[in-house]
Amino acid sequence: MTKTELKNLITCAAGRLKADLVIKNCRIVNVLNGEIYSGEVAIVDGKIIGMGATEYDGEQIFDAGGKYLAPGFIDAHIHIESSYISPEQLGRIIVPCGTTSIIADPHEIANVCGLRGLRYMLDAAQRTKLNIVYAMPSCVPATPFEDAGAILEAADMEKLLSDENIFGLGEFMNAPGIINCDDKVLDKILLAQKFGKLIDGHAPNVTGKSLNAYLSAGIIGDHECRTLAEMNERIAKGMYVLIREGSACHDLKTLIKGVTPANSRRILLCSDDRQPKTILELGHMDSNIKMCVEEGLDPITAIQLATINVAEAFRLYDRGAIKIGARADLVLLDDLKNFRADKVWIGGELVADNGKYLPEIIPADISSVRGTVKVKDFSVDRLKMNLMSGKVNVIGIETGGVVTKKIIANVKRDKTGDFIFDPAQDICKVAVIERHKETGKIGLGLLSGYGIKRGAVAVSVAHDSHNIIAAGVSNEEIFCAVDALIKMEGGMVLVNGGKVIASIPLPIAGLMSNLSGEELKEKLDTLHAKAHDELGISANVEPVMTLTFMSLPVIPEIKLTTRGLFDYDSFKFIPIEA
Repeated sequence: MTKTELKNLITCAAGRLKADLVIKNCRIVNVLNGEIYSGEVAIVDGKIIGMGATEYDGEQIFDAGGKYLAPGFIDAHIHIESSYISPEQLGRIIVPCGTTSIIADPHEIANVCGLRGLRYMLDAAQRTKLNIVYAMPSCVPATPFEDAGAILEAADMEKLLSDENIFGLGEFMNAPGIINCDDKVLDKILLAQKFGKLIDGHAPNVTGKSLNAYLSAGIIGDHECRTLAEMNERIAKGMYVLIREGSACHDLKTLIKGVTPANSRRILLCSDDRQPKTILELGHMDSNIKMCVEEGLDPITAIQLATINVAEAFRLYDRGAIKIGARADLVLLDDLKNFRADKVWIGGELVADNGKYLPEIIPADISSVRGTVKVKDFSVDRLKMNLMSGKVNVIGIETGGVVTKKIIANVKRDKTGDFIFDPAQDICKVAVIERHKETGKIGLGLLSGYGIKRGAVAVSVAHDSHNIIAAGVSNEEIFCAVDALIKMEGGMVLVNGGKVIASIPLPIAGLMSNLSGEELKEKLDTLHAKAHDELGISANVEPVMTLTFMSLPVIPEIKLTTRGLFDYDSFKFIPIEA
C-alpha cells in the first residue's frame, strides 16, 4: 500500500471523503463478539473502513433491505480436482453460495503432473474471483507404496513453498513417516519451519502417544476425525478439528454434537471433496452451516465455524469477520436458517447476485496438463488372478465415507485360480492400473458392497496417486472399460455387454473436465443413473467417487494400489488369500 492509498483509507474512514460503496440498512453479523445489530458497512479500495450505526456517504449506495450481512464463508479444506471441474468453474458455482475463500490442497494434480500441475492451478486461480489459498502438497506420492506421476521431495518444494501465496504444507498423510522419523519426511517439516509456514494434518485412527509424536512436528489440524473421542482428544492437545461434509464423507451430524461454547473456536467446517451435483443441489459452505443449525447449533456459532475460525487457524487475518481494515468479502443472507446468499461481494466487488456468478470467465490454458494417461502392456489376460485358495481378503465398502473394512470371504474360482463373479455374493473384481510412467503394473483385488451386477466402471481418478481404477463382473468387461478410458485420455467410463453406455472425458490431468459445473452435473446425473439402473450398483453407493477412494492406502482399513492389497493397520501389503 502506498502512502497516498493509506491517506485515502484514513480520510474516508473519518468521513471526510465519500466511500466507494456503502451497504446500508443491514443486520451485521459480528462473529467477533457474537452480536447482531442494525447498521451499515462502508468500503474503500476493497476494504472495510466503517461499520455500525455511523452514517457514511458513498459513491455507490446499496440498500440491504434489512437482510443479514455476514463475512464471506471460507472452506477450511478442499481438493478442487475432486469437483471434476477447473478452479475457474468451481469458483463460478460456489461463490453464489456465499463462499469467498477456500483453503485448497492441489495434491491430486501434483500426484499426476508434479510442479507443472501446481503452476497450472496457480494460473487458473487468477481467473476466478474466488480467493484460492493453496497448500504445497506434502505427500507426493501419499506413501512409498504407490506409483504416482511425480515425486516431490523437500528440495523440489523449496521455491514454491517460499511463495507468499502458499500457506504451508497440505495435509500430511504420511503420519507413520512423521511418527517414525523418516529422514525425507523430516526434511519437509524442517523446510516448512524454515519459512514459518503451517502444516495441515491427516491422521485417521492416530491416538495417544502416536498422536503426540505427530503433533510434535507442528501439525495444526485434522479433517479425518470420525468420532467424538477423536475430536475431543485432538482439541485437548491443541489441534483444530475440521468437520467434513462433502459428497463422499459425511461427518458433520456425528461431530457437531461435540461442539460446545468452550471448544467451538477450535472447530472449522470443510468439504474436502464436493462434486457439482452436490453443490448445485444442496450448496457449499452455506449448506454445511445450515446443517449445523438444523442440528441445534447457534447460528452465529455456526457461521464462526466457516469464517473467523478458519481465518485465524490459517493466518488469514485480513478476512473472516466484518471488521475495520478487513477485505470486504461479504455475503447478504435472507435469514439465518436457510443461509441463502442474496448478494456476494469479494474485495468490495459485487460478484454474485441471486445465485448468479457475474464476472466473465477466461479459462487458463490446459495444454501443459493434457495427455497424462500412458499405459503399457495392458490386456485382458493381465486381469486374471491366480488364487491359491478361495478364502480371500476383500475390501468392504462402508457407506457414508471412504473408510473400508477388511472382510474375509469365500469365493468361487475357475480351474486356473481366477475369480468367478457371483451376483448373489456382492463381490466383484477391482483393478488399479498404472497410468503415468508405463510401468505395466496392475494391482488386483476384490471389492464388496459395491453392488455391481453387470458390466464395469473405469475411472482415471484414483486417490491419491490417480492411476486407473476399475471394477466389474468379468475380465472382459473391465478390459473394455479401461481400454475405452485409455483411448479417451482419461475420464469416466461405464460399459455393459462390451459396449460403452456412458462416458465423461476429463482432459485436465485425467482429473478435471473443461465443462461448466452445470454441464458436468448433467453428464454425471446420466452416468450415475445408468450405473444404478443398468449396472445394478447399490442405490446407497455413489458409483464413481466411492470407487475412486478404494485405492487410497492412507485411509483404514484395506485398499488396493498398483502394487497390490494394502493393509492400513499393519501398513504393509498383504496377499489376497486370507
